[in-house]
Amino acid sequence: MPGIARQCNEVAPRPAPVARRAAFLDRDGTLIADAHYLSRPDQLKLIPGVVDAIRALNDANIPVVVITNQSGIARGYFTEKEYCVVERALDEMLRAEGAIVEGSYHCPHLPELSGGCGCRKPGTALFRYAAARHNLVLEGSLFAGDRWRDVAPARALGGVGIMVPAPDTSAEERRLARAYTSVADTLGQAVARFLG
Repeated sequence: MPGIARQCNEVAPRPAPVARRAAFLDRDGTLIADAHYLSRPDQLKLIPGVVDAIRALNDANIPVVVITNQSGIARGYFTEKEYCVVERALDEMLRAEGAIVEGSYHCPHLPELSGGCGCRKPGTALFRYAAARHNLVLEGSLFAGDRWRDVAPARALGGVGIMVPAPDTSAEERRLARAYTSVADTLGQAVARFLG
């Protein structure tokens, strides 16, 4: 079984002295347009309203953490190093707009190629890992993304799951989100509901 993936930047974060709720956000289809196995910074395209949504979380002192499945690494479509270049470029793009992401964690595995792992969403290992590193409380935190696997961990961890469907989010995934968590039209709407 593969180990848990870590963030590209291995500098240890400085955990806050008091545990805080966080916003765990998916990347592809939630923060950026899903380019399907994006491998270069020039493919990055922020979804409209994302910067404002992240700034609203920043202003409310809610740490933003990105948790993303990146099976393109296991499939050989891009390397871990190439993924990290894109991650840093996205972080810089957001920072330039005043939107701060405290950490970004990815699962590079694909069960049929890498074997089973606990870090591939809807697994909870990456959320638990990020929470321990940043002194975050999982219960009551926001879990948002465009797929059921992004919001399903909220049920296991006591969080608030809000799906923000993308154009290619399936009807079944939308049904599951409506039945067991909730659905918002935009990330900004999800954040406003969470903060409200």
